[in-house]
Amino acid sequence: MFPKRSRAKKPRNKAIDYATYLGVRLVVFLAQRLSIRQSYALADAIAALVYRIDKRHREVAMENLRLAFGDDYSEAERERIVRGVYRHFLRMVMEMLHIPRMMSLTTWRRYLRLEGHEAVLERLLKGGPMIMLTGHYGNWEMAGYLFGAFGFPPNSVARTLDNPHLDRFLRSFRERTGQRMIAKKGGSEAMVDVLESGGLLSMLADQDAGPKGLFVPFFGRPASTFKAIALLAIEYNAPIVVGGARRIGDDFRYVVEVEEIIDPDPENASPDLVPELTRRYTAALERMIRRDPTQYLWLHRRWKHQPQPRKAKPKAA
Repeated sequence: MFPKRSRAKKPRNKAIDYATYLGVRLVVFLAQRLSIRQSYALADAIAALVYRIDKRHREVAMENLRLAFGDDYSEAERERIVRGVYRHFLRMVMEMLHIPRMMSLTTWRRYLRLEGHEAVLERLLKGGPMIMLTGHYGNWEMAGYLFGAFGFPPNSVARTLDNPHLDRFLRSFRERTGQRMIAKKGGSEAMVDVLESGGLLSMLADQDAGPKGLFVPFFGRPASTFKAIALLAIEYNAPIVVGGARRIGDDFRYVVEVEEIIDPDPENASPDLVPELTRRYTAALERMIRRDPTQYLWLHRRWKHQPQPRKAKPKAA
């Protein structure tokens, strides 16, 4: 369903993998003993350090902002945004450690405001498959937790981590928040099963899809995008719900908003339907990101692959 990428992998050091896992468990244990404000202070300190030493991703983010916004931002403004990206991402990690303790059906209103969810809940109550899309924006884990708490547990597609101990730990942690995890690699049958049974499939839709992806505009530039989402939506007549959880202010407060609901209309399908759906959900993600660029993970090379120039046809003799 998703294109496979062949990459030679070195054998992993099992001792290092396990030591890393133990270190992460220790950090999680200690962080969960802090208040959310103390966790934010720790996250801000780590973010400032990582920003200074992570030159490779820092430069990727700066270049992405140049590609996306051109001269809309000065160099100093781009640096401010990238610092904000590191800060937001580390705060989000800390938040995920506190969510199971802080949020429940009786407390979620303290932290979240819902916008545009009436139509989504109405469709969920009627039954039928649905595809929920977001990007690496805001707190992309929040909606999965919220729908699970409401009794509509999403089936979330995610990449398997190379460290097997960390992968099992993260999978277990996420599933405790109400999600069911599906491995992105080799998970095609599980995705089909979810939609065939009328379930909710949740996916991140903002990653580079490689040289064979479908190129659609993203911030005015061609971006390689997975075709599988549109194909699944058409095949199972599953509406695509594009949304996200955007941080409000400087505390643990989010607005969970539905940006657009896209109906595939398979009965009127045409060869252009897959590109059209892909363009629409990508444009919806872009609109969300523009509201606060500091909440988007610009560290990924979104425009890594570009369309190959077409070869000129030889002229007839």
